[in-house]
Amino acid sequence: MPSYFRAGLALLGLVAVLALPGHAQAQDIDAREAQQASEAATGPDMVLWESLATLAEAALADSATDSAILLDLRAQLVEKRAAFLAVQDASRERVAALRRQIEALGPPPEEGETDPPEIAERRTALNEQLSRVAAPGITADEAFRRADGLIRTIDRVLRERDADALMTLWPSPVNPANWLAGVDAVFSSGFTVYGEALGNWRDPAVRVEFRSNLPVMIGAIMLALLLLMRGRRFAEQVTQRLQEGAQSRRGQQAMALLTSLSQIIVPLAGVFLLVLALEVTGLLGETGSATVSAFVVAGMYYLTARWLGGQIFTRAELAYSPLRLPRERRREGRFMASLTGLFLGLYALANAFIEPDVQTDAANAVISFPLLVLAGVVLFRIGQLLLLHARQSVQQAAEAEEPAQASFFDRLVGVLGRIAMVLGIGAPVLAGIGYVQAAEALLFPAIESLGLMGLLVLLQRLVGDIYAAITGGGEEATEALIPALIGFGLALLSLPVFLLIWGVRTSELLEIWQVVREGFVIGETRISPTNLLSFLIIFAIGYTVTRIIQGALGSTVLPKTSLDRGGQKAVVSGTGYVGIFLAAVIAFSTAGIDLSALALVAGALSVGIGFGLQNVVSNFISGIILLVERPIAEGDWIEVGGTMGIVRSISVRSTVIETFDRTDVIVPNADLISGTVTNWTHHNNTGRLIVKVGVAYTSDTREVERILREVAEAQPIVALNPPPSVVFLDFGADALEFEVRCILRDVNFIMKVRSDMNHEIARRFREAGIEIPFAQRDIWLRNPEALRGEAPATPAPANPAPVASTAPRRPVQPDDPLSDAARPDLDDLSAGPADGGDTDR
Repeated sequence: MPSYFRAGLALLGLVAVLALPGHAQAQDIDAREAQQASEAATGPDMVLWESLATLAEAALADSATDSAILLDLRAQLVEKRAAFLAVQDASRERVAALRRQIEALGPPPEEGETDPPEIAERRTALNEQLSRVAAPGITADEAFRRADGLIRTIDRVLRERDADALMTLWPSPVNPANWLAGVDAVFSSGFTVYGEALGNWRDPAVRVEFRSNLPVMIGAIMLALLLLMRGRRFAEQVTQRLQEGAQSRRGQQAMALLTSLSQIIVPLAGVFLLVLALEVTGLLGETGSATVSAFVVAGMYYLTARWLGGQIFTRAELAYSPLRLPRERRREGRFMASLTGLFLGLYALANAFIEPDVQTDAANAVISFPLLVLAGVVLFRIGQLLLLHARQSVQQAAEAEEPAQASFFDRLVGVLGRIAMVLGIGAPVLAGIGYVQAAEALLFPAIESLGLMGLLVLLQRLVGDIYAAITGGGEEATEALIPALIGFGLALLSLPVFLLIWGVRTSELLEIWQVVREGFVIGETRISPTNLLSFLIIFAIGYTVTRIIQGALGSTVLPKTSLDRGGQKAVVSGTGYVGIFLAAVIAFSTAGIDLSALALVAGALSVGIGFGLQNVVSNFISGIILLVERPIAEGDWIEVGGTMGIVRSISVRSTVIETFDRTDVIVPNADLISGTVTNWTHHNNTGRLIVKVGVAYTSDTREVERILREVAEAQPIVALNPPPSVVFLDFGADALEFEVRCILRDVNFIMKVRSDMNHEIARRFREAGIEIPFAQRDIWLRNPEALRGEAPATPAPANPAPVASTAPRRPVQPDDPLSDAARPDLDDLSAGPADGGDTDR
């Protein structure tokens, strides 16, 4: 059999071995689910539950109980609690059904009355059945609360133990007296691995297996070296070419990012082959196997950190580079990122090699301290680079004459940089004092959290680039709403990963999910995420169907009817409101949410809502009235509250009016119902135009009337039935006043018709010699010599008249109320220049 074929079979065998635990775990999950379903149907075994609860209480009472035992008990308690919850839900549904049956029989008879025999017998049977059905639910509820209390107590005890472990003071690794313990731990672990390998080699069967697997080992090692040395470099070159072309073609950035994952996959495959080659030797013992398996974890740490550093601190000057740093600083950032992966990998190897659980505290402190110091220095330098990016962002904004306020991303990077610098100094100091576990719990999770944040940044940019490629948008499409919402969702989904990084147990996360899954109870209805998800799905389907029906009505059905545009809009809007209401009711019913249980809460809130939202409710009701009665419709020319324009849209809260200067005025619907509204085009577009004209007193009034009528009749949009009319209104102060009254077939052109008529009237009057007068006023100056700087000829009278007057001049009539004594004054005012007056002006 060829060596490469054996190597392939061995690799497939390794994948199968790695997949077996997952398959077994899946079988265990299926078995547990089947058991929970059986317990939900028949009820849990209360005897077994009582023994388990008693055992858990005894374990909690003993402070020396190992944490592993508590975790195992907790897992069993969680399974029982889930079974009790299932019993409660099943019992609640059956109890509700029986109560509805009893209510269907009518109210129970009052004192002194009896039911008919058939109803009385049926009521008794249902009540007995209700008592039997409700009993398991009551028992399950009590057991559920007991299990929940035990689980919470175990979680509290485990958290207290973790906190005590973090604050445990180990021997200081700086003290040279403790160095010997660390060296001894390393050599003892090395001798253990060597002794295991030597003992296995002395076994003849192992030597025979070693010789038979030698071709597989050689082939795996050669292929691994090829992948590690050449595969990674080839992947980097391909990725770099794609990144350099990403600025010219949209979507190339996403392709470059996805292709760059080969920088992790290809070398990691080489690491797998090396581990496979060592495993198939048959020489590794327990410690050696654990150490070799840790090589895979170490390789994943290093390769992932190296890849992530290359994406965050890019090589070329790319527009989408997350951090704006000089070329030298970005090169340093890539190197520091690789070092973080190296130190995390060495930490995983050290834990697998020396087995900290069997070593002394002094040995563990001495072995961990160098890695903590080196990792702290690297984290401090990365923090400086992040802070440099934040400062340069503000500086670039200031140089571009923009507001010197960094974006949220830049501010977040600056905050993370400061935190990284503090942890990079503080963690090694804590380790030097002796709080090594606290230093490890701060430093390494901080590095992993920075890596996860960098991964989220890359995913956000990947989503934006894919969205821009799909929509065909430019660079601004990457900052659209949909990519931002997807990025926000990715950030929420990453919260459990952050919690796991910072030491939160998987059991605690499952406990949080269990609390969310249980939901909350309103009245007799339990609302869980399943209910909410069902509600959202059904409501989304109903909303979509409603929109489809609205679109079909508005574009296909209603245009073929005799309804006007306003009526069609009202029907479409009403269909939307009814459809959304029905979708909500159906969604509530399908999700199992009893609306009657919300009646009390709704009644309590209605009082406050009634006071706080009375204007909103008033506008809503007014909007419905507008859509039903249709006093105005879209496209109508209306005037309300001094605002005149065309109605563009009518919603349930307000109406948008577009004025003639192209501004949108939003008017509350209540103003349109309670106020006075002038609708120029309510039932039809006809309207009356009135043009006022004034002519001189010397004009022929009949000639003026004829010209005005001819001008009006000559307008094509003026209706001839009824014909235009010309009215001689009055003898004005300055002119004879006429009015031209005519009906327009389309009042929307009233301004154009008025303008055309005025032009034609001016032309016809000019041809006929008819004068259009304008108002004139005479100004009389009493002392004109004062304006010329001369002395007055006569002294001013005791009661001087006004210097100037804008009142029109009028003659004095015989019956004028002015006395004869006042007439000389009028004569003086009307005197010529020789008498001190002035000419008309």
